[in-house]
Amino acid sequence: MSSPITERARELRNNPTDAEKALWKALKESNLEDKFRRQYPIGPYFADIVCKNKKLIVELDGGQHSQDSDKIRNEFLEKQGYQILRFWNHEVLGNIEGVMEVIVKQLNTPPLPPRTRGGNMEGR
Repeated sequence: MSSPITERARELRNNPTDAEKALWKALKESNLEDKFRRQYPIGPYFADIVCKNKKLIVELDGGQHSQDSDKIRNEFLEKQGYQILRFWNHEVLGNIEGVMEVIVKQLNTPPLPPRTRGGNMEGR
């Protein structure tokens, strides 16, 4: 028997939005060397599309997303070392080439160093 998380991920993968279908198809057809996963669990959240080795999450937003809950979610995922790209569903459906350009550019950009606590290091 599968865990509830595995079952939920499977359910999400089996019922993608039109935008998720379109982006997944574009990623598969792009022959990128980086491997992507759909509806991948990270902590209590599911990333729409994730490239684990580049620590990149691509989120597709429709009208149901709340900025407050997205902020909390983003903070958690960023603390795990992920960078997040967000696109509206209509952007993906109307400009898949532009969305793919942004994703490829981000994949080819070196990751930022992790955030540290405290002030600057001058004078030490």
